[in-house]
Amino acid sequence: MDLVFAIGRFFVNPVLYIALLAAVLLGYYRVKKERKIFRIRIVYGLTEFKRLVKDGWLYALIFSVLFAGIGLVVPIGWLIALSIVSILLMATTFYQAGSFIYLAAAAVGVSWLFNANEWSLNFGLFRFEGTEFAFQWLIPVALIAGALVFAEGKLIDKAAAEAASPRLHKSGRGLKAAAYISKRLWLLPILLVVPGELIDSYAPYWPQLPIGETSFSLILFPFIFGFQGRSQRTLPVYLYPVIGKAVSILGVSIVVIGLVSLLWEPLAIAALAVGVIGRIAISIHFALKERSGNYAVTPQSQGVMIVDVLPGSPADKMGLLRGEVIRKVNGIAIANESELYEAIQVNAAHCRLEVLDHNLEVRLRQHVIFRHDHHRLGLLVVN
Repeated sequence: MDLVFAIGRFFVNPVLYIALLAAVLLGYYRVKKERKIFRIRIVYGLTEFKRLVKDGWLYALIFSVLFAGIGLVVPIGWLIALSIVSILLMATTFYQAGSFIYLAAAAVGVSWLFNANEWSLNFGLFRFEGTEFAFQWLIPVALIAGALVFAEGKLIDKAAAEAASPRLHKSGRGLKAAAYISKRLWLLPILLVVPGELIDSYAPYWPQLPIGETSFSLILFPFIFGFQGRSQRTLPVYLYPVIGKAVSILGVSIVVIGLVSLLWEPLAIAALAVGVIGRIAISIHFALKERSGNYAVTPQSQGVMIVDVLPGSPADKMGLLRGEVIRKVNGIAIANESELYEAIQVNAAHCRLEVLDHNLEVRLRQHVIFRHDHHRLGLLVVN
């Protein structure tokens, strides 16, 4: 029965439905932009919607067992503030500020401000008045924030490159060049322990951090965080694993400081502060690095450079990748898109490509091109 109540709370939280809508809109605007630039969408518009929960379900399951099993109790006031901050994030679509450490720290600030100034918001079914500042509940908040920042890094590593959508710009030499915008939103339904009346403490060791309460409830809460990045100097497949690793290490650091705060409680604030400053530093470092230097994807004298590959197309089946250069088609050297497709017609039944990969090594690819194949070879290129 307790679990039923916990799940029921999940489905009455507006964050869930706003997140579903935000993911749909994220895909819609991506497709709209791609059609405007390339006259074709690269992946389906509902891709972001489908990946909203799918990408992080394993982390949600692990953290639910871990947080509820240990008994990391957090106040309802902080969760309400977190919901408000999460909704503001999705309403503004400013996913550069979507890291969970920002949301967690902002929720702490909002909850404290409301309590300190005796402000309140009436939501009909309940009234939000903030939460009295206390290190007891800041410690579990810091631990949860660190764990979710770790998951955030892993999801950036796993999904950010795949989500990167190309944009055409002019390089310093006035030539067309491609940059990639990666924008992603994730939802992790995680089971938490909160103060309430449904559950009494079952054992002396549970919960570990009760924040001064003796009875508790469970709540399945929709944790939201987002990511937005731009790559132009480095191909997405190489950039985002590095960013993801840096973010995951930051998450581990937050957890470690949070654990040490069990010995000296003020370190809970330090854990959140280190997380916010560290995440800002990571964002600034990679943003400045990517905006300096030459574009990775720009016209090449030795052939035609690939901007992107349509999923399921002949090019995809041949294993062609962003940033590779097609030098020859059916034995004919090419220099632009027109020559590429003219050379394909020489022997479309057995199209043979000579490709220069990311390591500047030549590899050969071959595939049959049929007349009904979507968008011919299925390549977006720069000339």
